[in-house]
Amino acid sequence: MFTSLSLRIRILLFFALIAIGGTLIVGLALYLGYRNALSDGPAAGFLLSGILAGFGLMGLAAGIWLLFDENVAKPIERLAATMRTHAHARPDTGVDKHAARYLGDLAPAAEAVSTQLSQSALGAAELVASETQRLKEEKQRLTALLTEIPVAMILVSPAHQIVLYDGQAAEALAQVAPPRLNASVFDYLDRDTLMQAHAQLAETGKEVSFQAIGSGNRFAFSARLKPLGHAPGYMILIDDAHLTIAPEAARPLIYDFDLFDQPLVTDVITMPIDRMTFVVFDSETTGLLPHNDEIVQLGAVRVVKGRIVPGEVIDQLVNPGMPIPPASTKVHHITNDMVADAPRIEPVARDFHHFARDSVIVAHNAPFDMAFLRRHAKSMDISWDHPILDTVLLSAVLFGASETHTLDALCDRLGVTIPDHLRHTALGDAQATAEVLCLMLPMLASRGFDTFGKVIEQTRKHGRLLEDLN
Repeated sequence: MFTSLSLRIRILLFFALIAIGGTLIVGLALYLGYRNALSDGPAAGFLLSGILAGFGLMGLAAGIWLLFDENVAKPIERLAATMRTHAHARPDTGVDKHAARYLGDLAPAAEAVSTQLSQSALGAAELVASETQRLKEEKQRLTALLTEIPVAMILVSPAHQIVLYDGQAAEALAQVAPPRLNASVFDYLDRDTLMQAHAQLAETGKEVSFQAIGSGNRFAFSARLKPLGHAPGYMILIDDAHLTIAPEAARPLIYDFDLFDQPLVTDVITMPIDRMTFVVFDSETTGLLPHNDEIVQLGAVRVVKGRIVPGEVIDQLVNPGMPIPPASTKVHHITNDMVADAPRIEPVARDFHHFARDSVIVAHNAPFDMAFLRRHAKSMDISWDHPILDTVLLSAVLFGASETHTLDALCDRLGVTIPDHLRHTALGDAQATAEVLCLMLPMLASRGFDTFGKVIEQTRKHGRLLEDLN
């Protein structure tokens, strides 16, 4: 019967219930107080009436609030989250009309808007698909062209950030640390040597030969600095026969030309979230006690400007130095034999530390995973002082604290699929968390939380969720 009433009538009924219920409670309290006054005196009667009326009105208010919260407030919150998900992350999101059945015409109206957006998105999707195919063909032509150049190549922005590198350059950079898009080139090459060559390049505008020395003297290659014509930035070409990739072999390209125009922002708090670099990671462990258990696998991916960077991953088994309990193996399928020849946590953590340099570290229930890394920080002489973001808290900001915030629930809500064979693997869960993050970033910005500082301010309101998980 109530589902046929308009939203305004239903809200009127709430107020009518308050008025009628309050009148009945006060009347009953006065009656009982009057009866008590006949036997114990007026003072006792008035006191009893006041106590009964007060507790009765508080109970009435609590009951009506629960009704309003379950039938109006929560459905409106879910409906808003669904619409925002539809607009910014998952266009096929359906409106749960049953959950919003007491909201009058609001749910059907929202469904109509969603349907219209979906139809509009179909046309846009066709255009995007066409453009994507064109860009794919351009990338294939660019890869084929660069394959003819028998050198490793790195493109660097005016701010000395890596904008592009090919497979040969990746092999060279990996001698220092895993290669990273948008990383400072000085993380890999000796600053003084490179800046001397860069000064000559700036002065002459012509190609400069120099010795490319890896950070920590990890390598020394013959290299050249080339200008990019009238475009900003420069190119590093490494001429060396020690690289194992054959010059004629096709070399994968990792690039984002938009990074040429991105200014270097040093204040992470004021940085727009759609321009930030995130490193999303997950770990599998011998157990659930960070002070006692150890990591057996670490996986990580990088997100630059809201997009996952293909090829920039860490997927490493770790020898925990202790037996893996059968109960843990049942979850992540990692056995003692699999990690017998794997490195210990120290070199893996150092590589990950470098991989996450100048980035925000992201994890699902981050305090748990970070506790394992921080436990060994002192012995490795490294500091985990990176900014941290937790997708559990981002989910609470966007969908409300009362919802379920497991990784499976969040993936289901946003339409992210974790293949069965990758679930409960470090890289599989890190990839899923990264996909979820990329979908949530525009949703956060649409709520006005468009800088890292604003996002952190909102997540702090839900910190209790992590206390309950750990």
